[in-house]
Amino acid sequence: MRTNFDFTPFRRSAVGFDRLFEMLENSPSLQNGEGYPPFDLERDGDDRYRITIAVAGFSQNEIDITAQQNLLVVSGRKQEGEEGRYIHRGIAARSFERRFALGDYVQVKNAELRDGLLSIDLAREIPEEMKPRKIEVGGAENRRIGEQRQEAEAVPSENSRERELA
Repeated sequence: MRTNFDFTPFRRSAVGFDRLFEMLENSPSLQNGEGYPPFDLERDGDDRYRITIAVAGFSQNEIDITAQQNLLVVSGRKQEGEEGRYIHRGIAARSFERRFALGDYVQVKNAELRDGLLSIDLAREIPEEMKPRKIEVGGAENRRIGEQRQEAEAVPSENSRERELA
């Protein structure tokens, strides 16, 4: 389903955000039964999140959680065999699949089922080489000092020559 909002002006000025715009344009609506089961999304610090899904009537062995790159899939399948004994079934027990798009470097840390609520803890862990770092701006003076250091390291000292001969 496409949205009514035109992202074309943003596409012209935002380089590398194609995937984001495609997700926004093609995001499924919460109608047509896709709102089941309901969930909460909480922020628990700067880089920590929690998804809480209401899965009343499901046990641990009926729920499957799969983490892929930038995608978390939570599905539930009820076991067959109990249908004949209910006169009225008000607690939804239908199978479901919920998909959550995850940001880069977001990983699933823990999942817990308690009191009919499935809580999934997430954390963003950016690799050290991807974190911002400060770059010193050097001029001609800094370059000369750096060149002198390199030359000094390349030329062995007299003491090291004497040690080699001994």
